[in-house]
Amino acid sequence: MTRSLPDPQVLIGHRRDGRPIFPVLGASSDDASNDEVQVTLTQKQLNTLMAREKDQGGRAAVRGLVERLGFSNAVALEEYVGAQRQAEEQQLTEAERREQELAEREKAAASRESAAIAREREATCRALLAGFGATGTDLDDAVVLLRAPDDADPAALQEAAEDLKSRRPELFGAAPAGTRTPAAPGGAPASVPPPRPGSTDRAPGSAGLEMARRRGLIPPTA
Repeated sequence: MTRSLPDPQVLIGHRRDGRPIFPVLGASSDDASNDEVQVTLTQKQLNTLMAREKDQGGRAAVRGLVERLGFSNAVALEEYVGAQRQAEEQQLTEAERREQELAEREKAAASRESAAIAREREATCRALLAGFGATGTDLDDAVVLLRAPDDADPAALQEAAEDLKSRRPELFGAAPAGTRTPAAPGGAPASVPPPRPGSTDRAPGSAGLEMARRRGLIPPTA
């Protein structure tokens, strides 16, 4: 009994992944069914096959890279990369902290230097104004009222002090302009002390004549 073979180009089903199933022929090397068979696929089937091959190729490439880097699997590689990133972030944070501390130290040093310059300038001004006669609270006021730039040289400070003394002489022990020295009691000039109570004006030599009379050297009527 001769049994006819099925047509090798007739589709008899599909596999689970969508690939077609055709009859497998070619028991004899002389059988014409051993020739290459042209398979017809839909566009969807072709896309599925290409995506599968691409995914398999990508996984194979990743496995090859992981092995070349000396890791057992992709998870170990991910853990290593994560640890490296965390270490880099910690180093960056430490560098930023050191940079901030350096900036703060520089700012504090600049502030101390500015304060020292201000103290030195104030001491110079006080010594200069004291030389012009300012003392006590007047000296304090004169330091505040002194008109001179912060970077003024000694000549400029001298000129500013002279200008202040001409404008505010009362700060340097002088009477303000327009004031008059009060007269001495009794109508005497201010430069002459007032007469003592009970004293009377006497002629020159009267004290000697009085002493001679008391001693009886001259008559009482002389």
